Amino acid sequence: MPRYKLTIEYEGTRYSGWQRQKNARTIQGELVKAAQTVFDGEFELYGSGRTDSGVHALGQTAHLDVRTMLAPNIICMKLNDELPADIAVRYAEKVSPRFHARHDAKARSYLYQISRRRTALGKRYVWWIKDRLNIDAMRQAANEFVGLHDFRSFTADDPDEKSTKVSVESCRVESAGDLILIRTVGSHFLWNMVRRMIGSLAEVGRGTLDVEDIRFFLKKKSDVPARLTAPPSGLFLEKVYYDSDVHSGEICPVINI
Repeated sequence: MPRYKLTIEYEGTRYSGWQRQKNARTIQGELVKAAQTVFDGEFELYGSGRTDSGVHALGQTAHLDVRTMLAPNIICMKLNDELPADIAVRYAEKVSPRFHARHDAKARSYLYQISRRRTALGKRYVWWIKDRLNIDAMRQAANEFVGLHDFRSFTADDPDEKSTKVSVESCRVESAGDLILIRTVGSHFLWNMVRRMIGSLAEVGRGTLDVEDIRFFLKKKSDVPARLTAPPSGLFLEKVYYDSDVHSGEICPVINI
């Protein structure tokens, strides 16, 4: 059966994450409904991985198996005609039947936006922190995440994951006007992992945690990061990387406030 690679953008506020569920509205569920309207025959849709409830995506990837005479650009257009306004298929391209959105992914990048000020227009896309944050301290602590570590302190139980070890390629903290931007690139990410990393970095910025605390969380199981989980509003799945993809350079805000 022919296979198509889809690149999907969504605003996750109204959804219970990516993965299709019986009694909840999800991104995958909306895509399946749209595909059922567009295509007459059977199809299968697989995502590169889950995103949590309320988390957004700039470049989620999925593959779609379907027999159709429609060109990829027409598939994209017709799916978008059926999708709600807060989900968009940006690109569709025909790929090898051996391509797999999840198993072939080499890395993923997440972007988190912290706002230094109250914002009326951007509140769904940021975490507003009233306290002054020490960005230099946050940068120093962020470096501790880089490398292969056991992130068991930064995730909840997930039956789909057999190991809590993750290789983090980079974790950068940058200032952009009233925003603090944090980009994390890694082989994969565990459930709630990025949000607990961000919450811990915010506490380092506040001065209630330090670099030694981060090192401890990576060596010993701790319940502290769970209590510090950042809200989903500021988190974006930025990109899923495959063999030929170039990793992102400059960190740019999703929305300027």
